[in-house]
Amino acid sequence: MEKEISTAVIRRLPRYYRYLGSLMDNGITRISSRDLSRRMGLTASQIRQDLNNFGAFGQQGYGYNVEKLYYEIRKILGLDKTYNMIIIGAGNIGQALLNYINYQRRGYNFVGVFDKNPKLIGLNIRGTVIRDIDTLENFLDNTKVDIAVLTLPGNDAEEVIKIIIDKGVRGIWNFSHMTIKTPPGVVMENVHLTDSLMTLSYKLKEESKE
Repeated sequence: MEKEISTAVIRRLPRYYRYLGSLMDNGITRISSRDLSRRMGLTASQIRQDLNNFGAFGQQGYGYNVEKLYYEIRKILGLDKTYNMIIIGAGNIGQALLNYINYQRRGYNFVGVFDKNPKLIGLNIRGTVIRDIDTLENFLDNTKVDIAVLTLPGNDAEEVIKIIIDKGVRGIWNFSHMTIKTPPGVVMENVHLTDSLMTLSYKLKEESKE
């Protein structure tokens, strides 16, 4: 039976990946858990515990080989593969995501963008033409899509989710305000932007008390 990894640990992995990438860019070849903890605001013990969930990556007295650990975490996160993605909802958030070029560098390949707004259909954004959402089912019949990004209003999301699941999409990145239950074999990551903003306002409020 595989060991179950907590969600908190999984959510820290991308942070490790980013910091290690930055270390590599700065020519740093090895780092101790103590030094890494100072940079990340975590304890050295927490870092060791997190990484030990996936194997033994460090050496006592040496620390971590930065490049090796970077590529190990890359594999753990599944970033050694390429994922075909579509965006459904080409409004402000959808277009902002499409314009963020780092996705492609990390193996996420946008293959289609869909919307129902006639004013948006046909627009070309970074070489990707916005398609009519009525063509979505036919597109999915002919194109392998791993991840669908939902940036449309919540009342439209439920119907679209049923379509993409029926057509074999197994990953959903959901920016709509609705949290929808998915069947076994389909994973959804819900992104609530206002939650992050409200968390920031709470921290500001607490900071003002000091």
